[in-house]
Amino acid sequence: MARRENPEINAGSMADIAFLLLIFFLVTTTMNVDSGVSKKLSEKPPADYVPPVIKEKNIFEVSINRNNELLVEGERMDIKGLKEAAIAFIDNGGGEGKVENDIATGKCDYCRGEKSESSSDHPNKAIISVQSDRLTEYGTYIAVQDQLLRAYTVLRNRLSMDKYKISYTELEDAYKDNKSNQDLKKKVEFIKTSYPQIISDAEPTN
Repeated sequence: MARRENPEINAGSMADIAFLLLIFFLVTTTMNVDSGVSKKLSEKPPADYVPPVIKEKNIFEVSINRNNELLVEGERMDIKGLKEAAIAFIDNGGGEGKVENDIATGKCDYCRGEKSESSSDHPNKAIISVQSDRLTEYGTYIAVQDQLLRAYTVLRNRLSMDKYKISYTELEDAYKDNKSNQDLKKKVEFIKTSYPQIISDAEPTN
């Protein structure tokens, strides 16, 4: 009796189907991406560094406790009101600024704040200090940082519109697309220097 040979199975089509399924799952699968804030960490100061004396009124204290409750200058505040409170502090213009990048010191002629003597002297002296607890939820911390960054964005956009008839966001995007344009560079640096983003993270509480 002749030996019967088993026919070979053509697996080529199966491989094609598996490849198509792989592509399908790669395209349709969603991935969770952690939220975050863009921030440049400060460098470690030299051993002989003497920190400058800062007036208490130039520090805007923001703290988040372990229950994710927000306290601004010691008072409870809803996170929705943080942006406006930060704008009022940064833009107060109650005194004189410091010399920075060849910008002369003096009163802030572009500030629209109340010019209160009990609040910040100048945007380039206004420091926002954020302190959280080690049990503070990451999402709450990010939400607070986001509101503070929005405050700077509002002020920078307003000044840029007044001076250059274009928002700072658009101005910065235009400069990113054309880094060789010195005029754009000068304008971006002027706005950033006028409203420097000074947010300090204090040591978390236990």
